[in-house]
Parts: sequence; C-alpha cells; structure tokens
Amino acid sequence: MVTTVTKPAPDRDGPTTVLPGTTDRDIVLVDCPDEVGLIHRITGVLRDRGLNIENNQEFVDTATGHFFFRAEVAVGVAPVVGAGLTTDLAEVLPAGVRVRVTRAGVRPIVLLASLEPHCLGELLLLADCGDLPCSIRAVVGNHERLRGLVERFGVPFHHVPAPDPAANAAARLAHEAAIEKAILPHAPDYVVLARYMRVLSEGFVERFAGRMINIHHSFLPAFAGAAPYRQAFARGVKLIGATAHFVTRDLDEGPIIAQDVTPVDHAFTPERMARAGRDVEKLVLARAVKLVLEERVFVHGRRTIVFA
Repeated sequence: MVTTVTKPAPDRDGPTTVLPGTTDRDIVLVDCPDEVGLIHRITGVLRDRGLNIENNQEFVDTATGHFFFRAEVAVGVAPVVGAGLTTDLAEVLPAGVRVRVTRAGVRPIVLLASLEPHCLGELLLLADCGDLPCSIRAVVGNHERLRGLVERFGVPFHHVPAPDPAANAAARLAHEAAIEKAILPHAPDYVVLARYMRVLSEGFVERFAGRMINIHHSFLPAFAGAAPYRQAFARGVKLIGATAHFVTRDLDEGPIIAQDVTPVDHAFTPERMARAGRDVEKLVLARAVKLVLEERVFVHGRRTIVFA
C-alpha cells in the first residue's frame, strides 16, 4: 500500500502515487521547508508507531532552506502503516510538507527504443538478473530491429512505426496516440526512453510528467539536441559523457538524475566517440533507473537531490 499526504502551501505540486511492491520494508519520504528539530519530530512519530528505522538519510539545501529525508522502516512490527502515518507526520511538520510512504519492491516499467540495443539490452539483462527492482512489462519500438532481443527475455514488443520526420503535426500526434495506447495497458510506474530517438510533444510529456526518464548522449548542459558526438568532435573535447534526466517539455533540460564521463583525445572521430560513449550511456541510464525505482531521488525545481 502506498499513501501520500501533502499539507497545502502556495505553489506546491502534489506528489505522485506509486504502486505496491513485495517486501517487508516501507520507504518514508519527506521534503519541506527547513526548521529546527525536524528529524526529532519525524523519528518521534515513527517511534510512536513502533516502526524500526533500518537506515535513513537527510539533507538541507541551504540555498533554498529546504529539508529532505528518506528512511527505510521495517513494517513487520507495525502491520498498519497507511494514511495514518502520513497524516501524523504532516501534522508535526511545516506547511508545504510533502510526505510519501511507499512499499519497497518491484515496480512496473515500460521501455521505449529505436535502433540501438546497448541501453535497452542493459536494462533487460539487469531486470532479468534481479539487479533492477522492476518488472519490464513491455518495450515499444519505432523499428522492428530490436524485437528479437526483447523477446529473448520474454518481454512483449510493440512495434509502432514512426512517421516520416517531415510528416505533419496530425501524423505525429497520431503516432504518439498509438504509443500511448501500447503503454497504458501495462500500467507502468515509469516510462524509460532507452535511446528512443524521437522528440515527443509537450502533450505526451505532460501525460507522463515526473514518470519519464531519458538518456542523452552528452554531459548536459553541453551539447544538447541532435548529434552531440559531432558537436563534441567539433569542439575538440577531452571528455565525453552521458546524462540521465527526467523528461520535461524543454528538450534535454529536465532535472538530472545521473551522469558520467569517459576520456577521449584528438585521435577520436565522431564515430569512435559514439562507440566509446555507448558504455557510459548504458551504465548511467541503468544507475538512474535504479535510483528512481528505489525512491532515492527528490525533484526540487530544476535540480534533484539524490540519496545514493
């Protein structure tokens, strides 16, 4: 069971709801304006409910005066966590608090892919091995090339051919409607763009706001948009990287979840840079997906707070 409470405050968005998992631990997430004694108040509520804190992390963003808290609690000694806990926490915390209680466990996700297999294959393998806490319910591809890879893992593959880049707006919207039709029956918590090489409309992005993760093949904010390796080559960079971020209406500008780099030199062509970058891309995306699935990421404006 997942429950959420938000104490009203001006200009605060409500939290998202996630589906239950299968473990005996709950994850308690709190973010609110900072005040003296917040940890004492939170842990006091958990103590009064007989909840044992197995681990916890906290952080204060001094630039904005905002507090973030994540704890994993054993629920075996307190069979009823539910809305009562979130309400109790909200009552002792400042206005504007967001409280979520989520069961740790496996989350359903859907992947979107185009032609390149490296990011998709990494996620399929890690999920199959149990190293990612997710169930990949389906892959939606705009080409048939990756069907064999996907079906070897027993995952359904939906082919939704993309229209010609020069197609009109109506054709593009019809294509996105077909993608959404393929996604929704699987009820995913998150949609992951595993090198899905299409720009999605604002309307589509808004329908999955806060629940769509992308991998971009550069160290953002450098070289956003198309052909980042060619952009990097033209600038003679000595490091190339990859960035996993939440998708927003602004292309490649969503809050960053994870990044990494690898060295290159003057001998690297754009094609060789792309080959070197693939290993970075797949590892960064897998790390970001794991962090999000484990509820370790808070979005705070254009930034993220990540409890690794």
